[in-house]
Amino acid sequence: MNEKSKIIIYQVFTRLFGNSQIPTTPNGSIKENGCGKMADFTIKALNEIKKLGASYIWYTGIIEHATQTNYTRYYIRPDHPAIVKGKAGSPYAIKDYYDVDPDLASSVPGRMKEFTLLVDRTHRAGLKVIIDFVPNHVARQYASDAKPEGVKDLGEGDNPQKAFDPQNNFYYIPDTPLTASFDMKGNADEAYKEIPAKATGNDRFDAYPNITDWYETVKLNYGVDYCNGRTCHFNPIPDTWLKMRDILLFWADKKVDGFRCDMAEMVPVEFWEWVIPQVKAQHPDIIFIAEVYNPAEYRNYIFKGHFDYLYDKVGLYDTLRNVTCGNTPASAITGCWQNVEGIADHMLNFLENHDEQRIASDFFAGNGRKGRPGMIVSACMNSNPVMLYFGQEFGERGMQSEGFSGRDGRTTIFDYWNVDTIARWRNKNKFDGSLLTKEEKELYDFYVRLMRICKEEKAITEGQFFDLMYVNYENWNFNPNKQFAFLRKQDNEVLLIIANFDDIPAHVSVNIPAHAFECLGIPPLTQHPAVDLLTGKEESVNILPDKPVQMEVGSFNGRILKFTF
Repeated sequence: MNEKSKIIIYQVFTRLFGNSQIPTTPNGSIKENGCGKMADFTIKALNEIKKLGASYIWYTGIIEHATQTNYTRYYIRPDHPAIVKGKAGSPYAIKDYYDVDPDLASSVPGRMKEFTLLVDRTHRAGLKVIIDFVPNHVARQYASDAKPEGVKDLGEGDNPQKAFDPQNNFYYIPDTPLTASFDMKGNADEAYKEIPAKATGNDRFDAYPNITDWYETVKLNYGVDYCNGRTCHFNPIPDTWLKMRDILLFWADKKVDGFRCDMAEMVPVEFWEWVIPQVKAQHPDIIFIAEVYNPAEYRNYIFKGHFDYLYDKVGLYDTLRNVTCGNTPASAITGCWQNVEGIADHMLNFLENHDEQRIASDFFAGNGRKGRPGMIVSACMNSNPVMLYFGQEFGERGMQSEGFSGRDGRTTIFDYWNVDTIARWRNKNKFDGSLLTKEEKELYDFYVRLMRICKEEKAITEGQFFDLMYVNYENWNFNPNKQFAFLRKQDNEVLLIIANFDDIPAHVSVNIPAHAFECLGIPPLTQHPAVDLLTGKEESVNILPDKPVQMEVGSFNGRILKFTF
């Protein structure tokens, strides 16, 4: 394998991976619907994930969050059901930054030990561990039962009579009770009460959140006075900064290899500028991934904030989705790499994650097979990391009404449920493929081959990129609305990559300009041997300046033609 192997992240929603409970009931309790455990990630399961090409596994939902499941017998304080989304609760409404979610433990009292064993197993399987760090907001009833001795809880030293104080952990609406526009009682005996009200997590600085707000969370105060011109008060260091640094170090000391930082752009970049170098001083190899959606802030969070990688959602993901759905020409992909020129290696590419709709859902492409050309581009266009979401490799549809998460084309993050394709793939930890359909197996094989190419081909992991679209717009045998073509080259190896987003097979001719030969140092080649890395088939090609390369490309598919000179 190439030493500079491409980072491939496999995101898994931890509580769903190991759950094979059938049937499941919408809005079912943990007793009715079951729940996957950390122990379900056996060495065999982890080895199977590694076979897919993964180098990191992102365990989503590890840290304890608000839930409607009662764990008071384990000295875990309950949450009021009116401010918990779903029976299981949102993993982004953190209730205790210093604890593991009890749902994930086979033995609740030993949940932290089970997590350290999970990290150890993952490392032994040759994978690295990413967990979520949720810095912008916490559950409304945040209270740490497991904080180390001497640690003060968030809000413990606050003055709630002040709407803003740089040393408060929360923002307050003094002398005003929380008054939501929805039922504040739920199935409890009494309505939820909060006075004074705290600001809601999605920057709502009043006492009246509605059902579309992040009403189950409260905003953390990093020293920015949002109600007075967003003035910044960073000297002295705000108390929240110190507390969050200690939380990051707590998990880094447990041998976590990376943090995916939720809604990182809602936290001032000055905090990241301050905290990331401190964590990396003690853990030099740890990586930080930012969920950032504002392209104008990309370079700020990379160069000032010290993030290793940022989501490429607004650019590449949105474009590939629109191309796949036939709403945007394939030629628009060119603008994606142009917009991140100089920072492309810092972008994290993906076609699915827990926030986005499944490719195979009725809301996206309707079939996982249709995601193949987009995945080829996402994985191969640059040397930066690429991410898969568990079940994507089988065409998981996400079209069930699980409970709080309605029929929205996403796999629920709020409910106790299972993921059909994953449960059949696991097949009671046999992973023998016997319960998968032919189509699911074929799609899985495609992903395995593509990820192997990403990890093993040095033209992908460290090579140059050359966009071929500008010389093919007038090519009568190439459709820039449906096809995208580019070169990757390293040393004496060249990959000619074509993605076909059309629903019919295409006979295409691809022009390679003389400038590409000069720029990349490629000699003209006549009747030269080449191999399609996606199929293993060998053929002879003419690679000549301004003379089209002709080939067949299947519907919703692509070609990765490798030749060596």
